[in-house]
Amino acid sequence: MVRRVRRLTALVAGALATGVLSLGLAAPVTATPKPRPAGVDITGKGLTEPLRLRADLHPTEVVAVIDQVSFLGSTGQTTSPRKADLGPKYTLVVLSGGTPRQTYDLYPKAVGGPRVYRPAKQPGSRQTTAGWFLGRLNMSETLRTVGVPLKREFDTVSGGVGGGERVIPEDAINPAKDIDEALGELRRVLLLNVAVVVAITFGLAGIALLIRRRTR
Repeated sequence: MVRRVRRLTALVAGALATGVLSLGLAAPVTATPKPRPAGVDITGKGLTEPLRLRADLHPTEVVAVIDQVSFLGSTGQTTSPRKADLGPKYTLVVLSGGTPRQTYDLYPKAVGGPRVYRPAKQPGSRQTTAGWFLGRLNMSETLRTVGVPLKREFDTVSGGVGGGERVIPEDAINPAKDIDEALGELRRVLLLNVAVVVAITFGLAGIALLIRRRTR
């Protein structure tokens, strides 16, 4: 009987320890924010030199600009709009670790709504499927907010294939927001781990008490 109880205790303790280790390994993955691109470069009409935005200095602006192309699907329209209807072009280059990774042509003033063109030839030796896409309805105001010399306008806040988003407010720069969210997530994970450890401790205490009673 004593051997059976000891064997049961060892199995339960091993299972609980495995659960704790699994939580400890999984928690950091949950709490760690997803890596973001290092930055973007924008060139085009009215810019005498490239507008260079980096994630460490302009996190809100970088996220807002990349949001203008993050929704693009694998294929787009192959027929291009008339050149006279496109308006000014702004070339967006997305950087990762200081290296250009993707490039897009943005047309915020196109007739019928903003347009995005993804060239087949990408930086380096990369290739993709060329295509035209309807852009987000707030493209013009987003580019203006990050530094592109465009005339201010009040964009529609919904609709469009790209899914219109709210216009970025002038005081939207808040780099501490993401840090607060990450710390909050980490705090919740730590509290969960503490709760699990307490539960395991009470469980082991109960098993030890049961063994002691049966071995008397």
